[in-house]
Amino acid sequence: MQVQWLVQNYEVAEGVSLPRSTLYNHYLRHCSENKLDPVNAASFGKLIRSVFLGLRTRRLGTRQGNSRYHYYGIRVIPGSALNQLSEDGTSSGGRQQPSSQKRYKLLSGTGGNGNGGAQKIESQYEQNTNHSASSNHSSSSPQHPHHHQFLGDGSGAIPDFPEIEFPPGLVLPEDCTLEDVDTLRSIYREHCEAILDAVLNLEFQTVESLWREFWRSQDNNNGDECEEEKYLSKYVLRTKLYLLSKCGPVQQFVRRVDYLFYQNLVEVLIPDVLRPIPSSLTQVIRNFAKGLESWLTAAMTGCPEEMVNIKVSAVSALAQTLRRYTSLNHLAQAARAVLQNSAQINQMLVDLNRVDFHNVQEQASWVCQCDDGMVQQLEADFKVTLQQQSSLEEWAAWLKGVVTQVLKPYEGKPNFAKAARQFLLKWSFYSSMVIRDLTLRSAASFGSFHLIRLLYDEYMFFLIEHQVALETGETPIAVMGE
Repeated sequence: MQVQWLVQNYEVAEGVSLPRSTLYNHYLRHCSENKLDPVNAASFGKLIRSVFLGLRTRRLGTRQGNSRYHYYGIRVIPGSALNQLSEDGTSSGGRQQPSSQKRYKLLSGTGGNGNGGAQKIESQYEQNTNHSASSNHSSSSPQHPHHHQFLGDGSGAIPDFPEIEFPPGLVLPEDCTLEDVDTLRSIYREHCEAILDAVLNLEFQTVESLWREFWRSQDNNNGDECEEEKYLSKYVLRTKLYLLSKCGPVQQFVRRVDYLFYQNLVEVLIPDVLRPIPSSLTQVIRNFAKGLESWLTAAMTGCPEEMVNIKVSAVSALAQTLRRYTSLNHLAQAARAVLQNSAQINQMLVDLNRVDFHNVQEQASWVCQCDDGMVQQLEADFKVTLQQQSSLEEWAAWLKGVVTQVLKPYEGKPNFAKAARQFLLKWSFYSSMVIRDLTLRSAASFGSFHLIRLLYDEYMFFLIEHQVALETGETPIAVMGE
């Protein structure tokens, strides 16, 4: 529907340009009128370029002054109702303008492994989160109650808490008892339940307060506590908490629980990485991820260094996972439009059939040392899947099948994780060689291939980390945190 709307209202034209913000405001108005959830500006930019191939970007105006990015070579179709809208999409105006200013260099690369494009997407996301941080610093979204329908089931998010077992001969810290250890285990569970409640209600700023409350600041200990405060009660006395935090069994307990719990939080916030979710929700999640490490580090000031390292490593893995999965989700939404466009798919097939795969294999074989038969099979399967105009979900199933096939010989062997990482590197290198060939041939569908390649690389990473986690008995987030 979005592609159809673009084609009905815009056309390629030389010598004119439109502000990127104007097109995006038109799109937001269209989504509002049709009760659609809009993608964010970064994903919309990918969609625009996939529909209007060869579209260029210019920065018009002085960089120190009122300059803006424009799409060059596109205009509103004469007669379209959009001609009556202003640049903010509300009132009359919004005319496209001739453009002769100096062209601004694109941030994304056109060759190699495509990392430039990924960095550009990341930069755009950061701009979005910086913009929303000032107006939504609490990281909650009461103005978007419908966000909750996109969350996963949190009923099983609190993991089974293992016992904190002290082996024979390991002495407890002075003034600490096994009862204190058991109490620590209980209140840590209450602490996780409070964090889960905050996340389910999208009240992310509360997490910072909960961390500060649990770990307490040094100012809370003035030496005048009454006798009963010397023991662990509902809230842990800072001194005993810190003493127990130096014990190996307690550290192992916290590490195990955090990775289990954070994995469950990821699955609550992003239950399906391919399912379309509102860009406003992903921005809130990215804001949350952005503040996690600094919040925890500040809350644990004065805590034993070993425990701080364990906690920060786990929460950093959580933040990285949330950033990656939201990026993957945006790529999936942008790619879905490409995969549903028959004309683009046909052009991709034409361009792909011109690629000299024999030459690609010769160049890649020395680095990858891949089995020729398997490479040829993957090439054939890819072309067939593309020709069938498969859905995104069907492509995902194909990619999963590739991972399963490649890693099956290593199941149950100690080198499974190494083999998985090697395959990921080989996949990335080989696909970069294909993209290079398309670039040298000035393939008309290069933009579509670049987008698809970014998505498939990210999704392959996602599949690999889950396969390694399954093989090792760890959670995916623990695999990334090691």
